[in-house]
Amino acid sequence: MIIIPARLASTRFANKILADIGGIPMFIKTAKLASKCDEVAIACDDENIAQIATKFGIKAIMTSKEHNSGTDRINEAAKKLNLNSDDIVINLQADEPFFEEKNLIKFKDFTTQRIKDGAFMTSCLKFTSYEEAKNPNLVKVITDKDDYAIYFSRSLIPYPRSRCDLYKAHIGIYGYSVDTLARFCSLTTKELENIEKLEQLRALSSGKNIAMLEINSSSIGIDTIEDLQAAANKFGFTSTLLR
Repeated sequence: MIIIPARLASTRFANKILADIGGIPMFIKTAKLASKCDEVAIACDDENIAQIATKFGIKAIMTSKEHNSGTDRINEAAKKLNLNSDDIVINLQADEPFFEEKNLIKFKDFTTQRIKDGAFMTSCLKFTSYEEAKNPNLVKVITDKDDYAIYFSRSLIPYPRSRCDLYKAHIGIYGYSVDTLARFCSLTTKELENIEKLEQLRALSSGKNIAMLEINSSSIGIDTIEDLQAAANKFGFTSTLLR
């Protein structure tokens, strides 16, 4: 099942999940994309968000406003949905309305296999340029020889003491079993998570592995109003926020 965490508050872009993407809210566009691949639910913390989801025919699960991360939010939703412990849950961020259907299907298959083989959780990356990697809103990842994540950061990693033209950009999608999702949320090693504001560091700090899938993607995650403008230019849509 694909669960989309939809928290209304956002520090860099107020109410960004409601951003107009060609006439519909961003989180609805993301959900419509996901619904082509699997059953979808919105894990939200605001009744207005739940009502909008219902209006568009998308299942909405109300969750606590106290969660500090999207993963904690979808864990509560998974419990309320009474999913089995070995069911696979895909955590697709509400700000990824342009993530390609073919990549979502590829990631589902990858997650199912890697969790079966013993991975704690999964995520995605794509290669990006040095100029793009300098943006702290673009999270970078470094991996080992087996494509497991070593570290994620908003800083440049690896640091270019010698020339580095390509960086691995993290894409905000995660996969778990219901069991490993619950185990993730029970972890208490949050020091690095709190410093970088990257929840996946909770797993790495606890010695858990994250299997990374490399994909080719033209998707743009919407973290800022500038990202929305870049996406509008690239994908050719209009938005009332940009007029």
